[in-house]
Amino acid sequence: MQNIVFRFAEHNNLTVALPVPSCNHQFCYPTSFKTHFVHPHTLPPNIISSHMRFNRTEVQWLMPNDTFYITILREPGSMFESLFSYYNQYCVSFKSVPNASLEAFLEDPWRYYRPLEKNSMYARNTLTFDLGGEKDRPSTDVAYAEAFVAEVERVFPLVMITEYFDESLVLLRHLLNWDLDDIIYVKHNMRTLSSKRSLTPDLSAKIRAWNSLDARLYDHFNASLWRRLSALGLDCVAREVRLLQQAQERLMRSCFGRRMPLLKSAAQIENKSLRPWQPSAKVNIVGYDFPVNLSHGFMSQAQELCLKLILPELQYTKDLLHSQSLRYRQRHQHRTPQQSHPFQQSIHTVLPRHPQVRHGQQSAVAPGPAPGNGSTSTPKPAAETRNQTTQPGPKSSQPGK
Repeated sequence: MQNIVFRFAEHNNLTVALPVPSCNHQFCYPTSFKTHFVHPHTLPPNIISSHMRFNRTEVQWLMPNDTFYITILREPGSMFESLFSYYNQYCVSFKSVPNASLEAFLEDPWRYYRPLEKNSMYARNTLTFDLGGEKDRPSTDVAYAEAFVAEVERVFPLVMITEYFDESLVLLRHLLNWDLDDIIYVKHNMRTLSSKRSLTPDLSAKIRAWNSLDARLYDHFNASLWRRLSALGLDCVAREVRLLQQAQERLMRSCFGRRMPLLKSAAQIENKSLRPWQPSAKVNIVGYDFPVNLSHGFMSQAQELCLKLILPELQYTKDLLHSQSLRYRQRHQHRTPQQSHPFQQSIHTVLPRHPQVRHGQQSAVAPGPAPGNGSTSTPKPAAETRNQTTQPGPKSSQPGK
């Protein structure tokens, strides 16, 4: 999702809020988001899309009043299995489990889990935590769980679902008046099959019980997504999903010499600048290779699109910050300090992309809970003006599927 938003921003000359170097490629996660985490060369922003722990007040202060907020949720069972594998060497609650046994952890979570330990947010209700909620509320506190779901629904006009990503993108396209080409993507940040494990129904049930807040969030918004897709017309949605998949295949074949690219382990990718971040020797994150001679020097517009399509999160964030810093310096080199202060400039989202809606424009933000989530904000050509009263990718890069 972040790759889609980054490419959309570059194609339309929009400014993406990016983290300061001390935050690395995320907004100092797991600290709650603060505006001073944003690099000054990426202000004022149209979009914010790097991973954060959502802080509604701070994000609202940073972004335009008509910002459109998007987030994405992943099924708690598959997400927790992914987190347990991906962060096993970083999360103390996981690292202390004998033989890295998911079964042992779920048999008695409180034996290993300590709410205040480093990276404990990966070990319980990660979706809730990333969206600014309290991950350790007891499962018996139904009132809190219901209130939190209602708050997320008020803030985010669109909550996407990882397991129905293509269908979610179709809905996103309709809400933002985007073109089909705007939502083309390839999968990123995936583990090899040998790094995954299948879950028994018993394990899935235990994961949902341990992550009861996340389970309630997911169930609510999964049902909500399908109600909205039904309102569009399921036949129409299915047709658009087919068109999206066909467009993706055509693009990938054109990028890779009329054949579909093979996913490769980092060690197999010859072009080092395309190697995805590896969390540990026990987990293998795969990516794509691209002819080395095409990734250096002059590239055609089509070749550059192909490269950006497969560029891993850390590398794309670095490249985007570099290009935006150059643009910032060019714009501000002749201004006085008073003129250059980013928060003294009026913030408007301008994107006359679709002739039928040139009169209005909104921006969109998507925060994302990790595995398959991230903060994402994108400008929306709007048929009407809405003032939102309101945030999430891969974490160190976060786990995909």
